[in-house]
Amino acid sequence: MVTSTVSVMLMAMTLTGPAGSGGAPTPLEWRGSPLTVDSLSSSVTYTAHRGGALEVPENSMSGLMATYLRGTAQVLDVDFRMLRDGTLVALHDRTLDRTTNETGPVRDLTREDWERVRLRPDPALPGRWRAERPPTVDEVLDRLGGRVLLMLEAKDPASLPVLAEKLRARGLTRSVFVNSNEPAVARQAHELGLIAQLWRSARQLRDDDPRQWRDFVDILDVNHEARDKDLLRAVRSGIGRVWAHTVNTPKELDRVLRLGCDGVLTDSPGLLARTPASAG
Repeated sequence: MVTSTVSVMLMAMTLTGPAGSGGAPTPLEWRGSPLTVDSLSSSVTYTAHRGGALEVPENSMSGLMATYLRGTAQVLDVDFRMLRDGTLVALHDRTLDRTTNETGPVRDLTREDWERVRLRPDPALPGRWRAERPPTVDEVLDRLGGRVLLMLEAKDPASLPVLAEKLRARGLTRSVFVNSNEPAVARQAHELGLIAQLWRSARQLRDDDPRQWRDFVDILDVNHEARDKDLLRAVRSGIGRVWAHTVNTPKELDRVLRLGCDGVLTDSPGLLARTPASAG
């Protein structure tokens, strides 16, 4: 297991170049046209939440590359935030405190400051992982865009026009899902010509009427801990795809599939890939 993980990491390092080098990466070739949402079959879609955060360092380039090369998920999820100078970077939290060697608000940094930030891999993760700089969104798109479907969660709504420009320039508007917890942000993503994804908590789903979003939401992302009747209301809303988060066990997977969800976000894509769901 460790040897396999290290091999994947070495391949990822070769693709990404030296940590903190700041040089533009060489994009991976598409070998034709970029992969798009149309490639998803009618079977269950597996999304690696934050790259698969129980198996790899979350929102890291080495983690994303490892999950991509293992082939355990059709979609890779990445959270992103905007720095003070407009640079888009991969990080979940508002501050650097939890996952990096630095502290303070992410929003206060510039691209130059970002070069000094290093992720602190959780020692409980399987395998061996080195400290590395969290990637920028440009780096994620240039290395993986078009090769695998990506889900980018917009933590800063003001970043949407910047992201839309990057996706249009690369021909990736049909290859990246743009996720948010706010219906207004999902509507804005739709109006910008992007694939709009809306996630909702179990508490929010108690009062939600998902039918009101079906004209602009392409994927409804629901908390698997919601009540059966709330999940059923989401599935019957008329929204084309309804996925559940964050599903980490076969038992949780079976339940959401039984209720009609057709995809899941998981921190454990390798585990779920090894234990096929029993529900149709």
